[in-house]
Amino acid sequence: MTDTMTAEQRHRCMSHIRSRDTKPELKVRRWLWHHGYRYRLNVKSVPGKPDIVMRPYRTAIFVNGCFWHGHGVEIENSKLNSEKAVDYGAAQIENSACCKIPQSNRAFWVAKIKRNQERDQRNYQLLQENGWQVIVVWECQLTPHQIEHTMREVELLLNSNMLARYKHAPSPFTTGEEQLPTAAENNIEYNK
Repeated sequence: MTDTMTAEQRHRCMSHIRSRDTKPELKVRRWLWHHGYRYRLNVKSVPGKPDIVMRPYRTAIFVNGCFWHGHGVEIENSKLNSEKAVDYGAAQIENSACCKIPQSNRAFWVAKIKRNQERDQRNYQLLQENGWQVIVVWECQLTPHQIEHTMREVELLLNSNMLARYKHAPSPFTTGEEQLPTAAENNIEYNK
């Protein structure tokens, strides 16, 4: 299908797409806030500048749009054996159910989505190397009938990460079997 907008109209339309405070991000933030989780937004000091940063849990949450981050899209330089795969130059592209790469200006979109995917992988790896847990929530997982299940999984990951961080701390208390030193004198009888 051809584009019905002029280049100027398309440019104006695309320039109004925001990278912060998107609807999927607001859904995740609202759910976390109502369930008692507190967070910071777009912290520049954390690699990759995640959408949501939860320092006590040492967790970075990225809320990705399926189109912009190529959810389920396979972009490879080798040939794929699939009817859905479209050959474009040296790269083989396979669309997914929630992300379809436009036919017009295809080289631009393939390059952009591929760069986004590579940047995302670098950021995730850098965060994990620095001891952060990375959670990626996709836009398609936030539909009204899936959001509760998705966010419960996020909550499970947050809590398991918190438990893992404090699991191996040695207990400062003794078991009671050992004789503890006392400050008082032993076995002294007082006169009545």
